[in-house]
Amino acid sequence: MPAATIRARARAEMINEIKAIARRHLAAEGANLSLRAVAREMGMVSSAIYRYFPSRDELLTALIIDGYHALGEAAETGDAEVTDRADLRGRWLAVCQAVRRWAVAHPAEYALLFGSPVPGYAAPQETTVAAVRTPATLIGILQDGFAAGTLVDPGPEELTGPVHADLAAARDQLFAGLPEALLARGALGWIHCFGAVSFELFGQLDGLIEAREEYFDHQMRQMADLIGLP
Repeated sequence: MPAATIRARARAEMINEIKAIARRHLAAEGANLSLRAVAREMGMVSSAIYRYFPSRDELLTALIIDGYHALGEAAETGDAEVTDRADLRGRWLAVCQAVRRWAVAHPAEYALLFGSPVPGYAAPQETTVAAVRTPATLIGILQDGFAAGTLVDPGPEELTGPVHADLAAARDQLFAGLPEALLARGALGWIHCFGAVSFELFGQLDGLIEAREEYFDHQMRQMADLIGLP
């Protein structure tokens, strides 16, 4: 094996180890990561870790991108497991359930993505590509339904002028061919899905709802009705 390949593999393994330890710190201490603390746990001098992540922000960015991709993969897998592709409601519920399962299994990573902003950190543009995977999966269900004629355009009267313009721009950039009003309904469902997950994970349902999974499914079925999914 060429020396360059060995070095690249060793570097990749070190980066993965750093990120794994950083995720444990997220779970224990929240997003206030310290590169020095990660280095200490790895048994390396503080200066050595900067060869892999020159700053805390670069490590946070790597964790955020990984988190968005992991969540997106969970959503895409949930959608793919519905063999009847014409079952739009079944696909919607499967994706929403997959989002919740991932969040419940990875609460610290979910909080990094959707919790309070990390003081002093501004996510770079490179996180956007990873972030769009999950909403693209959900909105893709509506695109399939519209292309098949199962879903129809509700008409522009559902939207005010400024909202219509914003959604038209988003549609043209990410969701070609989908009417703005359908995109608005899909976005409402997507926002409610993540809002329901956040309420559960961040303790807003404590002392109120015990049947968390069943209540989540109820909400997502209500959103499927609102969107008009058959």
